[in-house]
Amino acid sequence: MRAYFLLFTTLLFSVLLFTVSACAPVKPNNSSKVGAGMPAIDTSTAIYELAVHEGVSYQDVVDSLKSLSEGKNFVNPANFPIAEHIKKRGIDPQGIKEVHSFCNLSLGTEIFLDHPEFLVFAPCRIAIYEKPDANNKLKLFIALARPTFDLKSIKNPTPRAQKAAQELENTLLEILDKASRGDI
Repeated sequence: MRAYFLLFTTLLFSVLLFTVSACAPVKPNNSSKVGAGMPAIDTSTAIYELAVHEGVSYQDVVDSLKSLSEGKNFVNPANFPIAEHIKKRGIDPQGIKEVHSFCNLSLGTEIFLDHPEFLVFAPCRIAIYEKPDANNKLKLFIALARPTFDLKSIKNPTPRAQKAAQELENTLLEILDKASRGDI
């Protein structure tokens, strides 16, 4: 009788262990590559934000974005100076607020051919803005709308689209990192 009891409890424990491990939350695959010293990616949000390094001006960031993106086969088809439009409405924009769009058709086409609806997320967007720091002083930031997060809106994305979105994001993260330091 004791042998049956031991066998039963062992089987019950095994079933419980299997059930708990099978139902454990799966950590999302995050193969985005951030450079050394960059904050980790928060996979629960589309936004990846970096503070611009001290001594790097707004114009340094803009020049850096232009130079680096061109070197990575991106075009910059449009910029939206949101702060200027806010000022025209008689409202203080509280610092720099703008969006720069970037497009790499080599990578984007890989996604668009399989999922034309992904065009709603095109072109890729990088924002440059100021917001108050801990001392309530305006600090310059640069942020990216992550393509891999946008791809989560597509049902059953193809492996080709996933690979292209990941490569697109990795390249944009590299550009973002360098632009936050004013590199050209």
